[in-house]
Amino acid sequence: MTRWGKQSNRQRFRCNQCGIYFTNSNKEQSIKNRFVWFKKWVLERQTYKSLQRDSGLSKDTLQKLFYRFLNDAPVTPLVHHDGVHLRVDATYFKKFCVVCYQDDSVGYTQLFRFSDAERYEEVKEDLVNLLHLGLQIDSITCDGHKATLKAIKKAMPGATVQRCLVHIQRMCLLWLTANPAYDAGKQLRELVLLIHQIKTHNDKQFFVRQLLSWEQKFKDFLKQKSYRPQTGRYWYTHRLIRRSFFTIKRALPNMFHYLDNAAIPRTTNGIESYFGHLKNHLDLHRGLTPKNRINFIKWYIHFRNKSRL
Repeated sequence: MTRWGKQSNRQRFRCNQCGIYFTNSNKEQSIKNRFVWFKKWVLERQTYKSLQRDSGLSKDTLQKLFYRFLNDAPVTPLVHHDGVHLRVDATYFKKFCVVCYQDDSVGYTQLFRFSDAERYEEVKEDLVNLLHLGLQIDSITCDGHKATLKAIKKAMPGATVQRCLVHIQRMCLLWLTANPAYDAGKQLRELVLLIHQIKTHNDKQFFVRQLLSWEQKFKDFLKQKSYRPQTGRYWYTHRLIRRSFFTIKRALPNMFHYLDNAAIPRTTNGIESYFGHLKNHLDLHRGLTPKNRINFIKWYIHFRNKSRL
């Protein structure tokens, strides 16, 4: 067999015995060469229409290729280095959610899990597995979900847990509304707006003093109750203001670890942005089955992780 030029950009050969000309077709290699279009489909928000134009392949051919790749989703390897500061958060889709454990320094997703909610046993299992695999975790930044906090406390007693300041501020502003009806709400709202501006220990001390002063001033206001005589049932009259205050007070011990270590992320904004981009890409392919949506997410995380190494 002798190489004999090219035909339609494919290598042509001539048989030395019979003189017949032919081209050699390697199906597996052809599929590998077309993997570039699958990567564009996952990462670059490319539609079938644009991929048809650029690749010269039909929509049916592209779909068959992509579904084949989706069914062969890769496993995410762990990347070890000293002093990992994790961001832990979950994002919800129609029939499932994804819980991610992301390395803040490089944006690498060390582990992720598909579930129906953030569950204590699952988060605890994930953290224990990360530790057993040798990942050195220096801190964990999370939004304060009860299951996550409980799991961290059980799996990593004494771990540095940084509460997401943006989440605390966002929820409190939602409960207090833009125009609180009471002076207590107005003054607390002013304090809440300071949370994201705390950059030094002096800022922290000022904030804590102001918060405790607010509590002392409005402690009776917070205790006010409303009653229903017919049932004897009661509730706190100003429950949203009360909820806002106690959300901050309970989180206070874990709100300012970033002041002692600048490497600790003070918010989960990085991973929330990551989730936003993922959903934008996935929404472009609405016809995928739940199984293929999950595999799409696996590939998306895989490609994004490779770009972080």
